Amino acid sequence: MAAYEVITGPSAWPARYTFSPAVRAGNLLFISGTTAGDESGTIVGPGDIVAQTRYIFEKFGKLLAAAGGGFEDIVQTTEYVTTTEDYGKTADVRREVFKGRFPTATGVIVAGLLREGALIEISAVAVLPDPPLPRGERAA
Repeated sequence: MAAYEVITGPSAWPARYTFSPAVRAGNLLFISGTTAGDESGTIVGPGDIVAQTRYIFEKFGKLLAAAGGGFEDIVQTTEYVTTTEDYGKTADVRREVFKGRFPTATGVIVAGLLREGALIEISAVAVLPDPPLPRGERAA
């Protein structure tokens, strides 16, 4: 394996971007800051931080699967938010996603995000099995 492997998930990654959605280096997976932008660039859940959080984690699920991992492999998240209104409700989404085994987390209030209309951006680090195991053989 090269020094690292770029993980793009199931979608074609636009050549105009100067970053990778995720990078696997050995058994570490670094997921770039991700907003709730769909493939056309439209924000999913405008004005709704919970819907945006849920969509970001859906995108994470695709990247994790493409790298041979799952949410149980995430060990750290960083959340950048532009508002604290309804931010507490994003904890319910984390409970659904992480099922009680929570990674470390950092939350940062920012003045704005690059994607217009984004209320939250999340990045993550995961420790993946090495070598990747088929999904049915994963330990919980």
